[in-house]
Amino acid sequence: MIVLGVESSCDETGIALYDTAQGLRAHALYSQVSMHEEYGGVVPELASRDHIRRAIPLLEQVLKDSQLSLSEIDAIAYTQGPGLAGALLVGASVACGLGLALNKPVLGVHHLEGHLLSPLLSGTPPAFPFIALLVSGGHTQLMQVEGVGQYTLLGETLDDAAGEAFDKSAKLLGLGYPGGPAISRMAETGDPTVYKLPRPMLHAKNLDFSFSGLKTAVLTLVKNHTAPLSEQDKANISRAFVDAIVEVLVAKCLAALKQSGMKRLVIAGGVGANAQLRAGLNAAASKKRFAVFYPELEFCTDNGAMIAFAGALRLQSHPEAATRDYRFNVRPRWPLDQIG
Repeated sequence: MIVLGVESSCDETGIALYDTAQGLRAHALYSQVSMHEEYGGVVPELASRDHIRRAIPLLEQVLKDSQLSLSEIDAIAYTQGPGLAGALLVGASVACGLGLALNKPVLGVHHLEGHLLSPLLSGTPPAFPFIALLVSGGHTQLMQVEGVGQYTLLGETLDDAAGEAFDKSAKLLGLGYPGGPAISRMAETGDPTVYKLPRPMLHAKNLDFSFSGLKTAVLTLVKNHTAPLSEQDKANISRAFVDAIVEVLVAKCLAALKQSGMKRLVIAGGVGANAQLRAGLNAAASKKRFAVFYPELEFCTDNGAMIAFAGALRLQSHPEAATRDYRFNVRPRWPLDQIG
């Protein structure tokens, strides 16, 4: 079975073809980062318009790279939510329009399920069950995963997600957008002994997160600095910020593993590409004797491959999930633990 995946939930347009017999046949991605950079964040209207421009050329590229034709596609999966409503509508309309034209079944996929399952695309995929940390621009959640569609929410952020804290703190330091990669690079040359930032909810007896206070602590540091921030000042604050985020995320992952009795941890989402987080988790895994799995770096951010793959897995177990009813709706807010 060959599944076409369409991703358009935010500021990346992704198209991919996944073959259940041969694996990923081809994928293509266009990022809007340079367009949104001057605004310091994603502008929804601009994002939607750009998805319209990119979707069909990317589809043509993927068909060419895979040496497949439209007629060879068996089903079409698209991101139904969560995400920006206008951006989601572009992908949904492209997928359902293609489905109608080709008389192929279509399936709406949960964006976070795509992230959650993306490590299974790697050369050493994890086996079910496992604990998953979904850590991205808008989400920080710990899930217990028993299988495809079998997700139990263990904890989530009560305010800013880790990725949002990265972006907002980077903006305070004048590091530009997107903030995650910028603040991570700056932290590499920072002195960890200069500043100590709070570890929100580190000792709370639950698996929830809170990062708005950490962002506020960065703001206070910047405001109280008596002179303009030098590059080394920015590096030192970045290092303190990253160390705080990593310590909290690692501690909560360890607590979730202990609570569940599991020995496999999956990291998914854009922040999963962070080098300091990977180093911290790898060190903890070696010490505590559990296995940690990551997506390939190219699949950490939003992409069509994860949507095609998630759609294919769902169709293998629930073929009836796809439909030839091409009326569509999107779900900008859609809790992952509420999908079947």
